[in-house]
Amino acid sequence: MMEMLPLEELAAFAAVVCLGIFVQSATGFAGGLVIMPLMLWAGQGIPETQAALLVATTPQNAWGLWQYRQTVQLKEFAFPATLRMASLPVGIAVLSLIDGFPVQFIRQLIGAVVILCVMMLLIFRPTPREHLHIGWTWLAFLSSGFFQGCTGTGGPMMVLWVQAHDWSTKRTRAFLFTMYLVSMLPAWGLLYYWFGQRIINPSLTAMAIIPLLLVATWMGLHVGTWLGRHRLRRVTMCVLLVVGLVGLLSPLFSPARSPDNSASKNTTTSLSPPTR
Repeated sequence: MMEMLPLEELAAFAAVVCLGIFVQSATGFAGGLVIMPLMLWAGQGIPETQAALLVATTPQNAWGLWQYRQTVQLKEFAFPATLRMASLPVGIAVLSLIDGFPVQFIRQLIGAVVILCVMMLLIFRPTPREHLHIGWTWLAFLSSGFFQGCTGTGGPMMVLWVQAHDWSTKRTRAFLFTMYLVSMLPAWGLLYYWFGQRIINPSLTAMAIIPLLLVATWMGLHVGTWLGRHRLRRVTMCVLLVVGLVGLLSPLFSPARSPDNSASKNTTTSLSPPTR
């Protein structure tokens, strides 16, 4: 049975997830990079945040895939999806270890991952071509699955891979929407296997605010069109760098914590206490 969050926690949860969905709709990327660090600062753990993110992005991805369904080609995503699914459990297994580390360390880790992802997206500008060497496919999707499972940030490696192809915008977006949807249920199931009841409440809460998320999606699409995706992309990159730096330098912004103040002990302030 779903436990209702206190109003202030529910408001923070909804605001962060809506912001991430807005950014994802406006720029076509970075939803997870926005949501993960901000949710940690709001007191949630990585497993809870990942579960909420998976549920929250499903309607957007399903709608996008339906729009571009005629451009989907099974042979294009079957092998990459298999690679991504193969490394996803490894990432979640590593997450189960990280989850017991001190909260400040986890904030710093996510901050570093966000900065690394932004730098990759800024620095690596591959020349689009029809085909890539198979090695890049292995690297991109094995690492994407691992980081999706470990930190909920598996998108950037896929974005770099599709940017290296001379595909149309519709074909690119259809591929990404398909990859996200294919991994949603396996990722959620693996999270439940490892973390049990902890992920139920955040998932149900994300489901409950789907009407707000649809509004955020609509606003993001219109703002992205009005402001221009390239200009908005630059603004988003700057914001992500600031968010990442704040996480990386979190000891400077937080009072000293005792050594045993781990994320696993902080789950009592999470959306749902662990049962395992």
